[in-house]
Amino acid sequence: MYSGMTPRALEWQKKIRKFVNDELIPWEVHAEKNNGELPKDIEKKHREIAISLGLPGMGISKEAGGLGLSMFEQMIIWEQFGRVTNALCWCFSEAQDWMEEHFSDYQKEQYFKPLLKGTKKECYAITEKGAGSDVEGSIETTAEKKGDKYIINGEKWYVTSANLADFFFLQAKIKSGQNKDKQSLFIIDQGEDGIELIDTPQFSHTYAHHHSIYKFNNVSISEKNIIGDEGIGMNYTHSWFRHERLGIAARCCGAAERLIDEVTTFAKERESFGDKISNYQAIQFMLADCVTELASTRLMLYEICKAHDANQDVKILHGKCSMIKLLASEMANRVADRAVQIFGGRGYMRENVAERYYRELRVDRIWEGTSEIHRIIIANSLYKRGLQSLIE
Repeated sequence: MYSGMTPRALEWQKKIRKFVNDELIPWEVHAEKNNGELPKDIEKKHREIAISLGLPGMGISKEAGGLGLSMFEQMIIWEQFGRVTNALCWCFSEAQDWMEEHFSDYQKEQYFKPLLKGTKKECYAITEKGAGSDVEGSIETTAEKKGDKYIINGEKWYVTSANLADFFFLQAKIKSGQNKDKQSLFIIDQGEDGIELIDTPQFSHTYAHHHSIYKFNNVSISEKNIIGDEGIGMNYTHSWFRHERLGIAARCCGAAERLIDEVTTFAKERESFGDKISNYQAIQFMLADCVTELASTRLMLYEICKAHDANQDVKILHGKCSMIKLLASEMANRVADRAVQIFGGRGYMRENVAERYYRELRVDRIWEGTSEIHRIIIANSLYKRGLQSLIE
């Protein structure tokens, strides 16, 4: 057991593991065969369990109505959720600490509190056709101030979960004035006039959560829907990036654990050429590499979460979050590849957990920053802040 594990973290680990094992995993194959969708009563049950556990506010202070969990405890939860395929763990909204700190009173009443209660769901409209990893330099969507309104124009790509969301967090650059070309973050309700669904690309994984392309045509929103002041939107987006990159790393660790569990059981039962395949060195070598890589990655994840909870400098944390997102996503992809190989033909069936993870985990090396972008971030952090800042 990790030496820094706390009784409260262990309790949450057990709670979420039970939720995943008892309620989510049994519905994976159904979701796979039905475009990621579950019967409405089952979907409702999963959402209600998550809300009853307080998961929408896991990182929000108790004073604001949340659970007040540390980042370490939150990632213990997301690690367990990584053990289920088909995004069945995305059954609840999630408020984040930067919202608690920076939302206006109006925004807290209209959006933050409903997120905590699970009555509204969010999505993030950041990426564009020419702005994926290079968000800061390539955003073309504009926000023009007219009286007490902002007029939004632009096109957003891969807006994950927008088909299930009640509102967008949208990143745009200010069109004119003293903050011209600086980026801001806005809240836009689904259904506003001028929002046009352009396309819903079919991704390799089978999720009920779509990754659609939207066009915003002269969408008029109240000035009350800008978060903070003009020109500081990237501050909030960076906070979201750090949280999401840790979350991806945690889920990758959970996925790798599930894969190793299942393929080890199979190897100990499967016979070939008169012996269990677990007795063959070729299988042992693959399993040994999987276990070793998972153990080291998990340790690094936990240590970075502890650094976050100790309020380490955010610029150093930014580099460390890139390190763990890079390491965990590539580790999990290797584990999935080996698992498919050990399962053999069974590993190429959609009913098999390894096949689903083989497809699902691939995008973790792309979204929230490609592996190549994270290598650049890490190298720049090394140049600017030195080796010790990244490894201590």
